[in-house]
Amino acid sequence: MTLPLDLFMFGALVAFILLGYPVAFTIAGVATGFAVLGFALGQFDLQFMGAMGQRFFGVLTNPVLTAIPLFVLMGVILEKSRIAEDLLETMGRLFGRMNGGLGVSVVLVGALLAASTGIVGATVVAMGLIALPTMLRNGYDPKLASGMVCTAGTLGQIIPPSTLLIILADVMSNAFQQAQYAQGKFSIETISVGQTFAAAMVPGLLLVLIYCLYILGRAWISPSVAPAMSEQVEKPTFEEITSAVIPPILLIIAVLGSILGGIASPNEAASVGAIGAILLAGRRLGVSTKTIVLATAALLILAIAATLMPVRLQRSDISAGGYILAVIYAGLALFAFGVVLHILLIAIRDGLLKAALLSTMTVTSMIFATILMASFFSLVFVGLGGEDRVHEILKEMPGGATGALIFAMLFVFVLGFFLDFVEISVILLPVLIPPLILMGIDPIWLTVLIAVNLQTSFLTPPFGFSLFYLRGAAPKEITTGQIYKGVVPFILLQIAAVAILWLFPAIATWLPRWLY
Repeated sequence: MTLPLDLFMFGALVAFILLGYPVAFTIAGVATGFAVLGFALGQFDLQFMGAMGQRFFGVLTNPVLTAIPLFVLMGVILEKSRIAEDLLETMGRLFGRMNGGLGVSVVLVGALLAASTGIVGATVVAMGLIALPTMLRNGYDPKLASGMVCTAGTLGQIIPPSTLLIILADVMSNAFQQAQYAQGKFSIETISVGQTFAAAMVPGLLLVLIYCLYILGRAWISPSVAPAMSEQVEKPTFEEITSAVIPPILLIIAVLGSILGGIASPNEAASVGAIGAILLAGRRLGVSTKTIVLATAALLILAIAATLMPVRLQRSDISAGGYILAVIYAGLALFAFGVVLHILLIAIRDGLLKAALLSTMTVTSMIFATILMASFFSLVFVGLGGEDRVHEILKEMPGGATGALIFAMLFVFVLGFFLDFVEISVILLPVLIPPLILMGIDPIWLTVLIAVNLQTSFLTPPFGFSLFYLRGAAPKEITTGQIYKGVVPFILLQIAAVAILWLFPAIATWLPRWLY
């Protein structure tokens, strides 16, 4: 009798992670153990391991995944520059005078921070330290307030740019190509990061709308759970609002606009975002706003002018006008470079740059270690017949493609209680997605459904990361039970969002089809 080692392998992974061992080492250890066990039982061919070096090299040189460190750096610098504090304080004063207004401001700030930083932990901790005490002082129900902070922080996973969407774009593109090869197609189409970002934009905004309507509805039905601010605060002026909101919006337009418009690759756009974040951090470090605006304008003029009127000094027929343009371009670049260098030198003395680089290296190392070890795990899993087993399970599902998709979504949702989104994305999805695409399911739509589904993994106990982040930042009067109870309605709202996307696929597909 042949043992189902592939199923035992997956079960062992979940069990060891629940025991609290470091994720990357757990994945590698389980893969190694089952590779040896499979070889001893004659169920695994060690020649599979010959592909491991090539897989690792492919991950480390992947042009999509190499954008992750720069996006993380952008988010960390923005977090350290206290942009969240300015936004929360301004939005709280703007909306706080209406029932549920503070809650709406938390969700809107979460959306802005999601589109400019994409880091869940930083957003949840910032709002847990700043917004949560304010809501409690003004009589908000502790459960509702905790749930709002946790949920607003998770918007960083569905609103681009986000690490989840970058990883999903790579996984989906590989799965889509694999499915096309299986169909005998050799004119292969791919799924780009730009398409994934475009597909997630409207669903992300839909989630923001759903959360705001829920908060306002709760406040209307029961004003005592989300009352208007009792503190006498001055309404922000138009200048204060624009000063807090416009900089992150401009950064969002620069990063997402360059990707969605096809002007820049994810790596180039992430570089733009990192430079923009450094310029924004200059405000907190004491650099004059005028200098930062001039440097930003110089870079913007340089980007537009160099695109419309490129100068190629290596050409022998370059005119005098070309040399003049080259000098102007060089002057703009040197001025902007000088301002950025000045900010970096201040950041070094202030300790901000060291902290930002350390956080970036820690987060990036964790992500890539998990991806590399997951690649090793999936290699052994496939060698033990796990891929074929998944294909057979999906084919045998009643209801055809719809039944298979329902099973897959439920499976991903349940795993979100125990596993991180990175582990689910790079271990499970590569074997789960190709058969679904072969059944005729739109890969772009499927990507967004899974992204919203995986977003709930940050909220579902016992291992929802948002719950842990808030537990560490929340005031002592907030209990763990209140946090857990507070996220339940928002988990149900996310399930409702998945249902809406299921019934109306065009919400996710119209923008990428229009742009691409």
